[in-house]
Amino acid sequence: MQSDNPLKYTPLYNFHVSLGAKMVPFAGWEMPVQYPLGMLKEHLHCRAAAGLFDVSHMGQLVLEGENILTQIETIMPGDFLDMSPGQMKYSFLLNKTGGVIDDLMVTRSMGEDNQVYIVVNASGREMDLAHIQKHLPNIKVTLLNRALLALQGPKAADVLAHFCTAPQRLSFMTVDKFQIPGIGECFISRSGYTGEDGFEISVPNDTAEKFARELLKYEEVQPIGLGARDSLRLEAGLCLYGHDLDEKTSPVEAALVWALGKRRRAEGGFLGSEKIQKQLAMGSIARQRVGIRPDGRALAREQTIVQDEHANPIGIITSGGFGPSVGGPICMGYVDIDHAKIDTQVFLLVRGKPILAYVVPLPFVPHRYVKKG
Repeated sequence: MQSDNPLKYTPLYNFHVSLGAKMVPFAGWEMPVQYPLGMLKEHLHCRAAAGLFDVSHMGQLVLEGENILTQIETIMPGDFLDMSPGQMKYSFLLNKTGGVIDDLMVTRSMGEDNQVYIVVNASGREMDLAHIQKHLPNIKVTLLNRALLALQGPKAADVLAHFCTAPQRLSFMTVDKFQIPGIGECFISRSGYTGEDGFEISVPNDTAEKFARELLKYEEVQPIGLGARDSLRLEAGLCLYGHDLDEKTSPVEAALVWALGKRRRAEGGFLGSEKIQKQLAMGSIARQRVGIRPDGRALAREQTIVQDEHANPIGIITSGGFGPSVGGPICMGYVDIDHAKIDTQVFLLVRGKPILAYVVPLPFVPHRYVKKG
């Protein structure tokens, strides 16, 4: 259902319009879905060189309080106590039944022992804020009013090196502050959601467009919209909240056990831990997120029914489409645990016709993260 609330605009709205972007509503924001280059070429350009994304609709939160790492371990399942200053981890806000309220990035601040920086999804900004404040009433939560850019692809480091030393100093999943001349203080992480090497850059609002235009002066860089952003993350086997993750799905069902700290799996002590520990100990999940490759060219979109050879429903597609780098249709979804093994034959009900498909490993394309700066 479309909200009656007016759409919000990122600091780069006029920048997108000036480049001829097609703007669409997304999570309450007016966002570029594609530029004149087109989704397919945008996708392939990011894989080959560098793509520039506006992700300013994401929520940038600062949490401050005594023993902040211990406190956030009560509402998230990550092992945060062993984090070094500037280290980032992928984690979740969970409900009491182990369902995912949101997936997010958590960073331990460089200079403040009692401060963490969290980036949350656009669709969950207000809900996440309320959840944190409810369960951690002694924590001060600040929503930063800053633009957020993502520079992704194998040439991203070369381009960013013209502006600062982040490519030399940062390894994968680390963050630091950098002064960029004419732009100001930027918080830069070596991270992203495309499967490529890249950076997310928190920039002052008043210089965000200037910085974006400076980046586009390099021929390696093209602006990338939401369409290619979605196909890039799907090829990388990465979940999209509200599609592959929701409050009825646990990280165990989502095949994201790697994001649960080993100590936390044993000790528990976070919201939903009883349910998750039971799932881990008993192997009691009924379904699992898997990758699926249709046999042929037919595309299986979200909500496509997955069947067994007897036409019994065994699951559903949660993300699907054409993978430009793969050269064919790809999808992710949840299937009964008995059908979750690699190479299992399944059928996708596309326009009323069962299409042969196979369960395959994720990701569909190899991750190319750079572990060292």
